[in-house]
Amino acid sequence: MTRTPSQPDAIIVGAGLAGLVAAGELLDAGKTVTIVEQEPAASLGGQAWWSFGGLFLVDSPEQRRMGVHDSLALARQDWFGSAGFDRDEDHWPRRWAEAYLQFAAGEKRAWLHEKGVRFFPIVGWAERGSGGAGGHGNSVPRFHITWGTGPGVVAPFAARLADGVATGAATVLHRHRVDELIVEGGRVTGVRGAVLAEDSAARGAASNRDQVGDFELRAGAVIVTSGGIGGNHDLVRAAWPERLGTPPEHMLSGVPAHVDGRMLGIAEQAGAHLINGDRMWHYTEGIQNWDPVWAQHGIRILPGPSSLWLDARGDRLPVPLFPGFDTLGTLEHLRKVGSDYSWFVLTQEIIEKEFALSGSEQNPDLTGKDVRLLAKRVGPGAPGPVEAFKEKGADFVVADTVDELLAGMHKLADVPLDVDLVAKHIRERDRELDNDFGKDLQLAAIRSAREYRGDKLIRVASPHKLLDPKAGPLIAVKLHILTRKSLGGIETDLDARVLGADGSPIPGLYAAGEASGFGGGGVHGYRALEGTFLGGCLFSGRQAGRAAASA
Repeated sequence: MTRTPSQPDAIIVGAGLAGLVAAGELLDAGKTVTIVEQEPAASLGGQAWWSFGGLFLVDSPEQRRMGVHDSLALARQDWFGSAGFDRDEDHWPRRWAEAYLQFAAGEKRAWLHEKGVRFFPIVGWAERGSGGAGGHGNSVPRFHITWGTGPGVVAPFAARLADGVATGAATVLHRHRVDELIVEGGRVTGVRGAVLAEDSAARGAASNRDQVGDFELRAGAVIVTSGGIGGNHDLVRAAWPERLGTPPEHMLSGVPAHVDGRMLGIAEQAGAHLINGDRMWHYTEGIQNWDPVWAQHGIRILPGPSSLWLDARGDRLPVPLFPGFDTLGTLEHLRKVGSDYSWFVLTQEIIEKEFALSGSEQNPDLTGKDVRLLAKRVGPGAPGPVEAFKEKGADFVVADTVDELLAGMHKLADVPLDVDLVAKHIRERDRELDNDFGKDLQLAAIRSAREYRGDKLIRVASPHKLLDPKAGPLIAVKLHILTRKSLGGIETDLDARVLGADGSPIPGLYAAGEASGFGGGGVHGYRALEGTFLGGCLFSGRQAGRAAASA
């Protein structure tokens, strides 16, 4: 049995962003911390390291410089219109939502800025919504891209942990898998688990589960920051709600396999109340990574609004399911019509202006803070990683004519593709461009988007016909469903204390990050607004660390 030489003030289960933030708060309060993490040291920072680094801010200097008029009232309207809270269990999620909105409109930016985090000056407009002022979606651009992407968000918190390790205040035990929370006299007093064999696996790659020993640790507080279930497709399908149709037979993984949901069941065994497990966030614009790091590794296209979107059969998606507008609305529609995948049809001109790929490794200019490379985004040609997928990706068809495009799509189709229907939709859309006005609401949305300076500059292509040879070649992309986030989890109060089924806090136990539904057991409700996942880790990790330190 392995024991640490001294008992820390707190144990944190999971070395992702929420865990690092909680550790920093405890260290700043003069406390000692031990982090236990089943993965090798290479994976410090967890999923956040792989992210695009987008953060939800309200009424920021970056927004104001781009002519965006935002407010806490508008952000609250958007958040609650998206969340659709309607359950008794939504009491704490509602309160977390209010607190997070205050944070995002208040000290969040200054707090990060003090730690050295900086932002790309053009604010992105992600998840534009379902078309109603009071419904789902961001009314204005709020997606602030971190200079340095995900690694840039992780860096200051990893550095604070490293300082703690150097002074002896912090200990990080990699390859330590927690299998049990120790409960004594109704209080959580520590953790037990297995020591796993050393593994040189690269960040995100699968590591072994060979047990070489066991361990037991005790502390005054235990904080669970172990993530969600997105890497475990069996758990995703088991939690899949009827409102989203039937679970897909085939999905790509947007997160590594170690995002396995194990700690949720372990916390429940210790008395934690799990809520909103049927709320989840998966993308419909996934493409197979031609250079995968983990099994079934998918990358999400962050699309502009111009691509023609078709289901597996070739029928156009209904209004307002345009690219970048309503993630779960699109997922629900595709599953209810029986599509495991869908198609984008676009042009070279659109891909050059509108395609971005989610992930730090897919954005070397922003991740590497390379201004010269970044400048190429406003020049001719698509970003290098996008061109690499176009040339090497299994899901891309590039053609000079409609007939060639349809033939290529047919080869990739898993179900019969109605090529006549696809050709019909292309022709109908193009006829609408004979005038600067018309009835096609997607084209109206494109023109509206270009009223925003940031979209016109680097994000939304000028409206043009798909069959215009000057805009070519034609491109089709097969899009897969991509697992990503759990929107439910461990119920917590505003101090991140884990609650039991009776609503009372379990002494000594806290939770933060995705394991807690990013706060309260489901701060997003049914739908998220983008840029709120990293931010949820930051805010809930901060709350948990401060509360545990005070206790």
